[in-house]
Amino acid sequence: MKYDNNVSLQELTDAIINDYSLGRDIDRMQVYQQPDSEIVIDITNKLLTILFPGYYRERNYLSYSYNNRMSILIEDVFYNLRSQVEIALPNSNEFAEYDEESIKKKSDEICREYFRRIPMIREYVNTDIQATYDGDPAAYNKDEVVLSYPGLMASTICRLAHELYLMKVPMVPRMMTEYAHSKTGIDIHPGATIGKYFFMDHGTGIVVGETSIIGEHVKIYQGVTIGALSTRGGHSNQGKKRHPTIEDDVTIYAGASILGGETTIGTGSVVGSNVFITSSIAPNTRISNKTQEYSIKRKGEKFQAEEVKTRDDDVWIYMI
Repeated sequence: MKYDNNVSLQELTDAIINDYSLGRDIDRMQVYQQPDSEIVIDITNKLLTILFPGYYRERNYLSYSYNNRMSILIEDVFYNLRSQVEIALPNSNEFAEYDEESIKKKSDEICREYFRRIPMIREYVNTDIQATYDGDPAAYNKDEVVLSYPGLMASTICRLAHELYLMKVPMVPRMMTEYAHSKTGIDIHPGATIGKYFFMDHGTGIVVGETSIIGEHVKIYQGVTIGALSTRGGHSNQGKKRHPTIEDDVTIYAGASILGGETTIGTGSVVGSNVFITSSIAPNTRISNKTQEYSIKRKGEKFQAEEVKTRDDDVWIYMI
């Protein structure tokens, strides 16, 4: 390709603007016809303050009355959320035929119902705090859990987003959980159903798909995938059960992959590290990879692991 260094800035500008007229998805120009990601993130952070009033500081509302401060915050979040829901609803087939007045009314109904559910969300989150504290001997108090554990942040935001997902609000719930993903490295789809006393230890790299169902008292370590068996069907699989069911009292160790909508991990089971599962596991089952075999090399010779009783600077262990 030959470059013309004499092309004017106006010509470059015109070329880019003309590129917007090709009618592709990327050419959409109506910036106010979808939710604002920065506002959704602000709403999410303020919802965290509402859930944890003694942990997250809200500097915009100064009041000597605790109740007044929270009242102002709740009202602010309600109106901003309603505005984003109102923008989002026409993007869903569910509400595509609604006129402007019906969209406004529906947005108000959704937000009022959503705020009625806040106490229930707080009840679930409180059990997650307890599960995290009970499950991690490195947690010295619950304040530390709330303020510093990425697993709790990710599951809390997912619980907030899940209720909007259930009310068929498009876009906004996913924007909330992707914000949590960016902050924590934990990717939970807002459609996932999660029971009480949920604990993600360390958390980084955990993926939980849209149609996953997770029971109560489930503990998951870093790098776990609860995902779809195959995405070959692509968008045609939307609406189908594509992700596993994890029953109560299950522990899943680091790096395990559990895939498929028909896969169920039975109550009380333990899934070991790096296990790859695509079929159901009966209750109270322990599943792990076959024990790895090692060879130990010393000065050019090979020994079986059990033949070497000590290790010094001349010993190297290799996995085979």
